[in-house]
Amino acid sequence: MSDARPQRPRTFRERALSQLTLVRYREFLREPEAIFWVFVFPVLLAAGLGLAFRNRPQETLKVGVLDVAPGALAVRIALEKEHALQPELLSDSAGMRHLAAGDIALFVVPHSATEVTYRYDDTRPDSRTARLLVDGAIQRAAGRPDPVAESDSLVHQRGARYIDFVIPGLLGMNLMGSGIWGVGFAIVDARKKRLLKRLIATPMSRAEYLASFILSRLTMLVLELIALLGFGLLVFGVPMRGSWAQLLLICLVASLSFSAIGLLVASRVRTIEGVSGLSNLVMLPMWVFSGVFFAWTRYPPAVQPFIRALPLTATIDALRGTMLHGMTWPDVLPQIAILGAWLALSFVLALKLFRWK
Repeated sequence: MSDARPQRPRTFRERALSQLTLVRYREFLREPEAIFWVFVFPVLLAAGLGLAFRNRPQETLKVGVLDVAPGALAVRIALEKEHALQPELLSDSAGMRHLAAGDIALFVVPHSATEVTYRYDDTRPDSRTARLLVDGAIQRAAGRPDPVAESDSLVHQRGARYIDFVIPGLLGMNLMGSGIWGVGFAIVDARKKRLLKRLIATPMSRAEYLASFILSRLTMLVLELIALLGFGLLVFGVPMRGSWAQLLLICLVASLSFSAIGLLVASRVRTIEGVSGLSNLVMLPMWVFSGVFFAWTRYPPAVQPFIRALPLTATIDALRGTMLHGMTWPDVLPQIAILGAWLALSFVLALKLFRWK
């Protein structure tokens, strides 16, 4: 088919892109599932993670002491002086049963005034903590000198909690999912229903059609920010130490970049199953490596340069730096440059590869 297109009237040229963008909004609002995954799901996930990993006072660790051992009562009295321990006299069989079930973190078996055995599972963090606390309490009770005076100065500051860490990750993940999946699904669905075939006969250009998806993301972006960031700030007190303008720009460039990737993913796919599989293939590595729920620096140094080049990694790093560390424009320019490169490359490739049918 020839690429020649009929000359477009001026009024059509002015209204084509705006009408196409409005169509994108209507398509989105008619899909309750899309509204749930874009706005409701990230808020529910943030609420669940925030409650599960909320800051709590130090837990009291239950420990058992062999009741028939010599000096068992003295050991229990010594452990009771440590406020983080809750000792209990137990028989040998009951102590091992409770230890195996996880009801106690440590089982103390005194042999004499100068010898004691600690039974515990060293793969359990609470057992390792209990071992240190119990040994310190017993050593002090036996007369170990503490020549250095000590005191506690407790600091509870926003920004170091897990919910503070995870909210920027969830925001980046949501921008990626709504951009890639939302755009890709809409294009393939229209192609499957042969709606794209009808659009070929109009004076609308390929660039205008694809750009309408990019522009429609701007309004959705504002709503996503209000839903997730508003929830995190109001409910959990997540800090915002950087510039709001900087945060908005990061989200804008990230949203456009992921939308462009969605255009590229859907440029030739004809079935919903195909775009679903291809979208998951693109997003899965970023879900795993980009630091949504834990820092990507945990991975070996050899693969970290590739991880840093991923668009989701750049998005989350820039969001966390702005929100938690108060980074300024020069600090986040490398991440914005990575997102801009993904945006330009993906959109150009999508224009070249896109097929109406």
